[in-house]
Formats: sequence, C-alpha cells, structure tokens
Amino acid sequence: MPSTSTITAQHVRELLSSSDPDPRLVILEGSPRVVSAAEAGADRYRGAVEVVSRDDLAARLGPGAPSDRDLEALASRLQTVVSELGG
Repeated sequence: MPSTSTITAQHVRELLSSSDPDPRLVILEGSPRVVSAAEAGADRYRGAVEVVSRDDLAARLGPGAPSDRDLEALASRLQTVVSELGG
C-alpha cells in the first residue's frame, strides 16, 4: 500500500475531475493534495511545492479520457519527479 506521501492515480484522477476552474496538485509537508490555484497561494499552503496544474496535465495527455493504466503511469512519473526534488 502506498504511503500518504506517494502520488497515486487517485490524485491524478482527482486533479483531472476537479470542479475547480484551476486546480493544482501540490505537495505540502510530504503529502500530495489537490487545491485551487487561489488556495495554493494562501498562508495555509505556504511552503507547498506545485507539481502540476490540470491544464498542464491535460495538455500532456491529449484528447480523450485516460485509462486507469495511463493514470497509474502518470502518477508514477510525477512521483519520480517529486522524489528527485527531495519531496
């Protein structure tokens, strides 16, 4: 079972399906969270590292709904990037 600090397909799915107009996947205190761009700039999220915005992610995915396998692969790539940053 992944730790709470691991980006999972569920985080990616939550980012893509968020009702917020500009959601971001951030890491705060080692935990991935999906927050609005406005929230990301608030004191509550001071020190959070932005991993990716929905718009950037959607542009990389292209048209159509990603499969579960696509989401898992993407989550793994995002986790690798965060790990390399020391997050």
